[in-house]
Amino acid sequence: MKLSKLFLGLLLILTFSSFNSLFKRTKRIPSKATTEEYYQIKTYIFKTEQQEQTTELYLKEAYLPGLKKLGIKDIGVFKTITNNKDTLKKIIVIIPFSNLEEFLNLDKKLAKDKSYKLAGAPYLNAIHQQPPYLRIESVLLKAFSDHPLLKKPVLNSIRNHRVYELRSYESATETIYANKVDMFNGGGEIKLFDKLGFNAVFYGEVLSGAKMPNLMYLTTFADMASREAHWKSFTAAPEWKEMSSLPKYQNNVSHIDITFMHPTEYSDY
Repeated sequence: MKLSKLFLGLLLILTFSSFNSLFKRTKRIPSKATTEEYYQIKTYIFKTEQQEQTTELYLKEAYLPGLKKLGIKDIGVFKTITNNKDTLKKIIVIIPFSNLEEFLNLDKKLAKDKSYKLAGAPYLNAIHQQPPYLRIESVLLKAFSDHPLLKKPVLNSIRNHRVYELRSYESATETIYANKVDMFNGGGEIKLFDKLGFNAVFYGEVLSGAKMPNLMYLTTFADMASREAHWKSFTAAPEWKEMSSLPKYQNNVSHIDITFMHPTEYSDY
């Protein structure tokens, strides 16, 4: 009887000890946080209508299908809204990547895709006297911590009425730039955009580009009137007035570029 009680007590102690040890080990393992995506913004610039047509056919029939075969989705393709002063047309492509390796290996993987090469032949095999574009500009970004994943906007308006606003905020120095990024994340600027329904697709830190140090973000609206109304509500918001008046956030943007765009018929959003 004594041996039975002793055995039972020892069993309980070992069980509790094992459970406690397991709990401690489990407790030390942090939950996996959402990893920030990466984005490439490719801008195709055209001098002629033929260049634009060749590139657009390539994007629609070869490039986007090729990306989707590799598991890359939610690709945005846009045409800039031009005015009388614009002499060059542009198509802007925004590609999300789950990691940098996916970005670095993209061209190698596409080169092995026979259907991609066949569908894109007029573009890929263009001769030097007839290039399919004037040039390509590329920007690589990493998503903000407070908006780590691309969000497709929910808009019910006619597609060619929609206004997508791509903004670039430059700062005078890297330190001041980091301050502006903090204003978006910890400072609450993203939260305010969300509250007011700006339908932001992404916010990103530019890792490589021509206008560094800078950040970029894309907001979307049903039409231009909606865009004007949203920005009016933003500048009038008490949160913005308080945030923008804080001494620590003064003079953290030195230049702003704004590009207005319409989504193409084959854009994913």
